[in-house]
Amino acid sequence: MKYSTQIKPISYIKANAAEVIKNVCETQQPYIITVNGEAKAVLQDVREYEAMQERMAMLEIIAQGQREYIEGKTVTLDEAIANIRGKASRKAMSKS
Repeated sequence: MKYSTQIKPISYIKANAAEVIKNVCETQQPYIITVNGEAKAVLQDVREYEAMQERMAMLEIIAQGQREYIEGKTVTLDEAIANIRGKASRKAMSKS
């Protein structure tokens, strides 16, 4: 994805806000906004932003799992099943 056509000064964004927002929503391409020639912000479609946040959350979960594996904080499948069954039977007993 080439962002070179999507780099605009803030003055352009201010003068063409409605058109820029329409374009962002239609193309799903973000705008990089510059102030005094320096990139300062990104204008992005809210659906794309939400999707990106979901992907980031998933990557965090994967990274956490990798750290726990490296640190030896894992259990076998049999141990996990036994833990689940134990919790289920304790829960059933507490209802009786």
